[in-house]
Amino acid sequence: MCSGSFARCLGITLIPLAILCVLCNILLFFPGGKPAAKNENITDEVWYFGGILGSGVLMIFPALVFLGMKNNDCCGCCGNESCGKRFAMFFSVIFAGVGLLGAGYSFIVSAAAINRGPKCLTLINGSYVYPFVDGNYLRNHTLWELCLEPSGIVTWHLTLFSMLLIMGLVQVVLCGFQVINGLIGTVCGDCCGCCGGGD
Repeated sequence: MCSGSFARCLGITLIPLAILCVLCNILLFFPGGKPAAKNENITDEVWYFGGILGSGVLMIFPALVFLGMKNNDCCGCCGNESCGKRFAMFFSVIFAGVGLLGAGYSFIVSAAAINRGPKCLTLINGSYVYPFVDGNYLRNHTLWELCLEPSGIVTWHLTLFSMLLIMGLVQVVLCGFQVINGLIGTVCGDCCGCCGGGD
């Protein structure tokens, strides 16, 4: 498979992942699926926009670059026909690095949010606090009863941040593949040839 075609396949995969990450982050602004009475009642990590900025916006740019790799202009420069294709592959490595940073940010924010747990109303002092310590609620489900409101907040929080964590990890792996693919394409050239080469 040509390095340009492989990059395009990665771009096709990254677009829906980025959209899903944005949707997950937006849903987290509605704890338990309901609008929050106050912004302070929303878990802090939601406001870090890991899914919107990290795995969303910062992932769209690399995905679009990867999508254009198969059909990029490779008519050459300085008398070398493969020069344009090699430059395009090098350019894709830079954008893959941007994608790695964005997905890594989303992954770290999600891991921190899962470890900390959701912000919820408790009987302890009748206000919204973080009742869990160092992810203890992950091993002991009876602790989930500490959260009175919003209903189902622990499941909501854990499901959406786990989805962001997994999708962020997949994006890191895909961008890592493109870094390797782009470096190979930069050094060795595209196996498809140039200016109308076949697939």
